Amino acid sequence: MAERVCVAQIGVAHGIRGEVKLWSFTADPLAIKDYGPLESEDGKARFEIETLRSAKEHLVVRFAGVNDRNAAERLTNLRLFVPRERLPAPAAEEFYYADLIGLAAVDAQGKMLGTVVAVQNFGAGDLLEVKIAERSDTVLLPFTATTVPTVDVPGGRVVIDPPEGSLE
Repeated sequence: MAERVCVAQIGVAHGIRGEVKLWSFTADPLAIKDYGPLESEDGKARFEIETLRSAKEHLVVRFAGVNDRNAAERLTNLRLFVPRERLPAPAAEEFYYADLIGLAAVDAQGKMLGTVVAVQNFGAGDLLEVKIAERSDTVLLPFTATTVPTVDVPGGRVVIDPPEGSLE
């Protein structure tokens, strides 16, 4: 289990007063404010939410100490993390995406296909990035119930039914 979990990513600056667009990866996007200070991936920078509001497809946030557009622009694309112990335990049949990293990717018959190395989202939905066994490359597979019918974190595996030709 990961010690820290990515809970959000900062987008572009919003306006001139230091606000940024924020994409929350929590079940309730507004709950991001409940997890205490957010940290950069390297853990060197901490961010306290000063103001938070919903926008069309994202949140708009002002962090303490970020008071102008130039400071906000320097945060673009920064991923934000919190220690796992600050997050609620996942309910049965739920998991954090961080828990998928390192799981075996097997087919319906249990044949090893590879290992989950990341969960990506480039704007059109979540994708599992799987390093194919005995190859150096990875493939991106839609993280849908059709392509990934089973996620078994305690069992250390995901079952995948890849679209035809996606593993070649």
